[in-house]
Amino acid sequence: MSRPDAASLLSPSPPPFKPHRRGRFLPSILAALAAAAALLLLAVLRSPPTPSPNLGSLFLSLGSNNTAASHLRALTLHPHVAGTKANSLTAAYVLHAFSSLSIPSHITPYSVLLSYPVHRSLSLSAGPGRAAKPFSLTQDTYPSDPYARAAAEVTPTFFAYSASGSVSAEAVYANYGREEDFAYLASRGVDVAGKVALARYGRIHCEDIVHNARAAGAAAALVYPDPLEYGGPAGEGTFPDSRWLPPSGVQVGSLFRGVGDPTTPMWASSEGCERVSVEDAMATDDMPGIPALPVSARDAAEIQRVLGGAEAPAGWQGRDGSPAYRLGPGPAVLNLTYQGNDTMATIENVFAVIEGAEEPDRYVILGNHRDAWTFGAADPNSGTAAMIELAQRFSMLQKQGWRPRRTIIFCSWDAEEYGLTGSTEWVEENREMLSSRAVAYLNIDVSVVGPVLLPSTTPQLDELLLETMKLVQDPDNSSQTVYDAWVKSNASPKIQRLGNGGSDYAAFVQHVGIPSTNLIFGEGYPVYHSLYDDFVWVEKFADPGFRRHVAAASIWGIMALRLADEEIIPFDYMSYTTELEAYTKVVEKETEGTAVSCSPLYNSIRALKKAATKVNSERKEIQRELSSKQLSKGSMKIRGLNDRLMQAERAFTNREGIFKQAWYKHLIYGPSEQNDWDTASYPGIADAIATARSSNTSASWKLVQHEVHRVARAVAQASAVLSGSLT
Repeated sequence: MSRPDAASLLSPSPPPFKPHRRGRFLPSILAALAAAAALLLLAVLRSPPTPSPNLGSLFLSLGSNNTAASHLRALTLHPHVAGTKANSLTAAYVLHAFSSLSIPSHITPYSVLLSYPVHRSLSLSAGPGRAAKPFSLTQDTYPSDPYARAAAEVTPTFFAYSASGSVSAEAVYANYGREEDFAYLASRGVDVAGKVALARYGRIHCEDIVHNARAAGAAAALVYPDPLEYGGPAGEGTFPDSRWLPPSGVQVGSLFRGVGDPTTPMWASSEGCERVSVEDAMATDDMPGIPALPVSARDAAEIQRVLGGAEAPAGWQGRDGSPAYRLGPGPAVLNLTYQGNDTMATIENVFAVIEGAEEPDRYVILGNHRDAWTFGAADPNSGTAAMIELAQRFSMLQKQGWRPRRTIIFCSWDAEEYGLTGSTEWVEENREMLSSRAVAYLNIDVSVVGPVLLPSTTPQLDELLLETMKLVQDPDNSSQTVYDAWVKSNASPKIQRLGNGGSDYAAFVQHVGIPSTNLIFGEGYPVYHSLYDDFVWVEKFADPGFRRHVAAASIWGIMALRLADEEIIPFDYMSYTTELEAYTKVVEKETEGTAVSCSPLYNSIRALKKAATKVNSERKEIQRELSSKQLSKGSMKIRGLNDRLMQAERAFTNREGIFKQAWYKHLIYGPSEQNDWDTASYPGIADAIATARSSNTSASWKLVQHEVHRVARAVAQASAVLSGSLT
């Protein structure tokens, strides 16, 4: 059932987003590593000889475009899917990069269930008994492609965790593959049962498309990037001549709708742990359950050309000049075969730790994932390059005598593409320690795909983020700041929230309740998860000159410095109260005319506002006492205030989690039930309202009221933690 009535509760965030012979990979990456290490050493030796009185200014002055470019080039010489030797070598590269900066580093491995293709085939016939034409299912290299040889190492296009099987059936066009799209087909009398659903990217991600296809009765699914979203204006050309995806481009991905290792749901995949069998893991509703393949726009166009049935409505059509799309079914018949290898494999998280001087048991954590479906130049290694460049600057500060007050931890996650696997397993394994000690988690997945910063945070970090943006020069216009560019590019600039499952912040925010942020320059990019996400694309279209990489690292680093060094943690919960009031007004409107009351929510929000005001007053008083020497640094009074600021976010979580999504504990921000790449505000309430509108029973509206009370209790708990008082 579609959820149009709950849509107003959503605050959308932009979507991001078998081992092969590796040839000369090892010598080439080691040579690149040696060159990068030499560059790092040279930069450190050229550090200013005396400490700067302004740490932030010094940090900003140390940014290096060449360092970011050098690391990105080295990391993306070859494709590196999680669980392969190639990705293990990127782990060794990152470990060496951190170690060469004299930052203590280590690798933590996990054994997890991953998925690789063994055999795929797809053919098309114009009707029963007609000759079938096979598709090559390959992505073409481009003229003068410097990575043409390495392209042979790319894992064949596939969907991770797709069910194995063979299907021969008529095709049906399902637009974006949403619930409402399949409902529309049913309303037109188009039977999807037993057919092959052809759907396009653009609104929801592949795992939700295939899930919806299965729910509608489809026997198999194909998903493609339509030129309407990915091909650019007709006649503009494609990569390498422009940023747009070539006709043979394929967007691969994972069909797992859960998070972490599928064999250890809700607990860590540590050595000797309990596991469900691979067979049982693959049989859960989080798995697709039907064979599915990603295909190119070129192949999808061939299928569309022989589809019959009624003409699709205007909102289902392609870009101007494209042939008309039809719904089917048939007479086109598709013959699809997929055989996968779902197997346990070793992944490797890399960590580097700068231990705090005064509060080593308080952690400021910075993370980026390292694994990629292909070369991964934008996703994720633009972020990896920025993280290493940032670590180099911190190393230079250490040479000047700096040591953070609190511990800073760099994390290079593995197997994010399969289901946020590396970060989830580590958070699950260290949940209690992180719950009591983590100050904040700062994430960058893709650091750069274009101009203008698109920031996302939990609300208590809003003010810190905005202040930081005002300090960093706009990489595209030196006469203004990143903040200026952000404001000018948006009629009403808005910081996005982190309720979705789009990257590695999910385990920190959703599972534990740790204040977090995510940063990216640019919005979306056409070559996402395709062969063409290579160094050339980034250098030509995402960040010529690599100034945006440096700006991303600068914002990341300044936020980390302030969180790690300031006596009082720079959180402000007033932003939370403003947003909660706005969300509650939406709930009130959605439940108008029912017995649902939002009074419990309004009462708890008033209490939170009072607590936030009190904490801000305490902060000012402590700062006054510190400046007048009436209070010594390291006072338990300061420690107590900081603990309350840290722990208040935890109170927004609930151990039972969101209904039907128990791993997600946060009751304020969570993934949409229909699209885990969207952020829902009050996700439990949103889902309950959608259900109640559908069934319109007394019991269903009572469930809405129950969800309102659950959120109100969480907000009240946060107020109590922030105020620091017992009843």
